[in-house]
Amino acid sequence: MTKPLQSLDWSLVQAFLAVAETGSLSAAARDLGSSQPTLGRQIKAIEAQLGAALFHRRARGFELTETGAALVAPARDMREAMHRIALTAAGREERLAGTVRITASVVMSTFHLPAILTRIREAEPEIELELVPSDTSSNLLYREADIAIRMYRPTQLDLVTRHIGDLPLAAYAATSYLARRGRPKGPQDLPQHEVIGYDAQSDILDGFRAAGMDVDRHWFRMRTDDQLAYWALVRAGAGIGFSQAEIGDNDPLVERLDFGFPLPTLPVWLTAHEAMRQTPRIRRVWDMLVEGLSPLVS
Repeated sequence: MTKPLQSLDWSLVQAFLAVAETGSLSAAARDLGSSQPTLGRQIKAIEAQLGAALFHRRARGFELTETGAALVAPARDMREAMHRIALTAAGREERLAGTVRITASVVMSTFHLPAILTRIREAEPEIELELVPSDTSSNLLYREADIAIRMYRPTQLDLVTRHIGDLPLAAYAATSYLARRGRPKGPQDLPQHEVIGYDAQSDILDGFRAAGMDVDRHWFRMRTDDQLAYWALVRAGAGIGFSQAEIGDNDPLVERLDFGFPLPTLPVWLTAHEAMRQTPRIRRVWDMLVEGLSPLVS
């Protein structure tokens, strides 16, 4: 090696890891927001600094050499350490100003958070808010979000969580559907009705089975996993569906149905990385989110 390992530039290690994980300069450049020529120079630079070839250049992309493959794990460790350094430094910020990035489900982001975030902006004009609607989990360690609102309790280490409460669920059908098909008086009437289900997700299916109804996914002849599309189908009169009671009870196009058995609830959890939780701007947004979400839950 031409230089000792401890003198390695992190940007070179980052470039190596991106190419190793994607297998191509173009994909790695997109992930890093860089260019292929820059990334190519960085790969040559780290190979020269280490005195070893890290990749075989193939027609279909970059393939790790034996040396390169051995360096992937320690490079990932270095990435974890760099993220922790960035988190710790960011957590020392004392100003009640700056950006707070919040991720929540698409339904939460659409129906509940706009009014709450508007109040936060009015109260704290120096705090900038970024909302990331997503039904997949964001990595708080990598600062994909500062605060996550989840319908389950996160189990990652180094996270601070708070259970805000539980959102009640209820069954609904559009007034237009009930006028056309009639109102079911109980579970025994459901086989004669259209019930909207999920496609790949099993939550609704599991709920019916827990209530003693032996059904499979084909019992739901209309299916989608997209929550906004699901509710749009219910409102359009496509069939009977399920929603948070706060949403359904305030929608003039639908009516609540009672099947005679209790429905599960959705727990609401706030989550942040412990290194960032006490940052003034994040603590302030956290507290206002608790205040705004609390009236929605039981």
